[in-house]
Amino acid sequence: LKRALDLVLSVPAALLLSPVYLVLGIGVIVISGPPAFFRQERVGRDGRVFRLWKFRTMRDDGGTGPQVTGRGDRRVTSVGRLLRATKLDELPQIFNVIRGEMSLVGPRPEVPRYVALYTTVQKRVLEVRPGLTDPASLKFRDEETLMGAVDAGARERFYVEEVLPRKLAMNLDYIESAGLLLDLGILLRTANVVFLRART
Repeated sequence: LKRALDLVLSVPAALLLSPVYLVLGIGVIVISGPPAFFRQERVGRDGRVFRLWKFRTMRDDGGTGPQVTGRGDRRVTSVGRLLRATKLDELPQIFNVIRGEMSLVGPRPEVPRYVALYTTVQKRVLEVRPGLTDPASLKFRDEETLMGAVDAGARERFYVEEVLPRKLAMNLDYIESAGLLLDLGILLRTANVVFLRART
């Protein structure tokens, strides 16, 4: 049923949003140059690694830096700040959902280097498909502001030791009570947050 819901909602959404993809893709290329998309390895269900898609929000020549970003990060482009603030940079992940690599609702997938630090209990989040949104994403919707208050040199450590364990705990609670009604509620709350951000 969960997979059916993913397809019933994501396939029409991909078609309806195709003009938005075109406009955003062109906007990224015109303002900050190609490429329009960014791909990154993330860990999915049963520990399988897949390529997660986003609209590119950072300079293509940004070089190295903390894996996590905070508000004011100079690597983020001008159009990237807008895309991140409205969460529109995440839209291409609908195709990850259609491919079966992700679900609409589920624990947000992390990069392999962070998953390698999971405890045995925390690894239970890998028993389900990762998602576009989850309770932790709603709780930490202003994560970039939180991380921006931390010195860049200590930002990644703060994320791994303070933020990530809280996210994983929330996701483990979600897995215990997951169901279609809960998923629909999370989707509605997410849509409300995105809509409010787009208006402000």
